[in-house]
Amino acid sequence: MTISRRNFLKLSAAACATPAVSACSGHRTILKDGVPRSAFNAKSTAEEVTVGLDLTGKVALVTGCTSGIGFETMRVLAMRGAKVIGTSRSLEKATAAVSRVDGATLPLQLELSDFESVVNCAESVRSLHSSLDMLICNAGFLGGSGQRSLVNGVEKHFVVNHLGHFVIVNRLLDCLSGARQGRVVVVASGMAYSDAPASGIQFDDLTLAQGYRDRRAYAHSKLANVLFSLELSRRLRGSRVTSNSLHPGMINTEIDRHMSGFMQFGFRLFAGVFGKTIEEGAATNCFVATSPLLNTTNGKYFENCNAVSITGNHHMQDESMAARLWQVSEDLTKDFLVAHNLPELQSIAHFGRH
Repeated sequence: MTISRRNFLKLSAAACATPAVSACSGHRTILKDGVPRSAFNAKSTAEEVTVGLDLTGKVALVTGCTSGIGFETMRVLAMRGAKVIGTSRSLEKATAAVSRVDGATLPLQLELSDFESVVNCAESVRSLHSSLDMLICNAGFLGGSGQRSLVNGVEKHFVVNHLGHFVIVNRLLDCLSGARQGRVVVVASGMAYSDAPASGIQFDDLTLAQGYRDRRAYAHSKLANVLFSLELSRRLRGSRVTSNSLHPGMINTEIDRHMSGFMQFGFRLFAGVFGKTIEEGAATNCFVATSPLLNTTNGKYFENCNAVSITGNHHMQDESMAARLWQVSEDLTKDFLVAHNLPELQSIAHFGRH
């Protein structure tokens, strides 16, 4: 393949915008004080971070289970003894994925852009009459056409990556509260600080009509993931449920499937040089979901299996923006939410309208 100078520069810029090449972005990660530190790093794998854990009797739900770090997360949790519910947009694909896993698994259909589908998936989980120990919001959409798409008047990345997960967490929160220590794990991205709009969530332009780019839209939705987890963690204080977000690293997965062939080539080239393997990419998912070190850790952001703070200008810890995002998200999904009045969830009783 011949790469023109212009396209090479575009790829170089894309690489610099990726958190794995932090020197280009002006941000640095610093280990977070007050959070237990692990001995793991960027090269640790999902199997390595779960060595010695017995997850027998625990139930996990992993959205986006058919490939990449979602599949590896499901595989490793099942290998450690957990019953894992794996979701995909297609029940056929979810079924094929879980059939390749040794252990107790259950496939379910979940189309995050269709809130009726989200409700139906949640009701299928509830019909199991089981507590839920881990809800890993892993599924993600990254466009590649450069053309903006809307779902019910809202930009598609924001709907799929944020609002769909907002609804399923709401619908399953009482199942999480029934666990000894339920965990919500939100798979975000370092692009939340490196590529999101400088002003943060675009509350006045959720269609992203101004200056649309696929990468910017994806980063915008990933910032929403981080802020959702932050506000959820605040509302969960005093309950048995925690919420944390993470960046899994730059990984060559099928999330680039909507890109052009040329951009896929460029992404995979840079992921191969600067990124992680799928086994390494799933490590932080599995660590945050299972580590006994994190039984009381709530509202933190993780990279490479450790909680970190990010230097520079960003909105990752903007509590007022997180609170506003919560209210806007409720308004956009109110017909699909339920209220929670359980004693252990009194602090989040307003998560839902009916």
